[in-house]
Amino acid sequence: MKKRFFISGTDTDVGKTYVTVGLLAAAKRAGLKSLGLKPIAAGAELVEGCLRNQDALLIQQASSVVLPYEQVNPVVLEAAIAPHIAAMQEGRLVTASRLEGYIKGALLTPHEFALVEGAGGWRVPLNDREMLSDVAVALGFPVILVVNMKLGCLNHAILTAQAIARDGLTLAGWVANSGPELMPCYDENLATLMAMLPAPLLGALPWCESEEDSQLAFDALLMAL
Repeated sequence: MKKRFFISGTDTDVGKTYVTVGLLAAAKRAGLKSLGLKPIAAGAELVEGCLRNQDALLIQQASSVVLPYEQVNPVVLEAAIAPHIAAMQEGRLVTASRLEGYIKGALLTPHEFALVEGAGGWRVPLNDREMLSDVAVALGFPVILVVNMKLGCLNHAILTAQAIARDGLTLAGWVANSGPELMPCYDENLATLMAMLPAPLLGALPWCESEEDSQLAFDALLMAL
């Protein structure tokens, strides 16, 4: 049975790619045919004449199923700004249905485990009437929420979980991701989220652990799904 998840976050730069890549690596160690997709990415550099997003490259490399970059990241935008603004500056129109088509096309490749990573938080605009969450709804995959454990995370996480539920999707679980310094009252904030979020804590990831500890943490995350 295939396992497919949509990876979202409480904001941008919260560790979505870190979690996506770590889970893909764990799936590879487990011998699963796994693939990751980053359907839209803003912030890219020219590599051999082609725009490439660093997060998408990491996801491509971590997948055990080899896909061309254009399938991993079909919409790549140069400016590291809100995707709908970057698209507007480039004279492009990005729609939810087009992204859905790209994703479903890539998922025709035989696999056992797949992750689709979003951009920014849950309510990221694609154009003046659609959001990236519309793509997640069209796919219908359970959602993994990455929570950046910092001041303000309680509000961000609870509101995001409510929006996911309002959209009719299942929150499969959440990941607590820490920065270089633990937030004040970390344990108390973690306990609050465990009590108030309607899904299990899949794992709490510390900062800069050893490679061995990191692998063990992501192996445990994979087992929890």
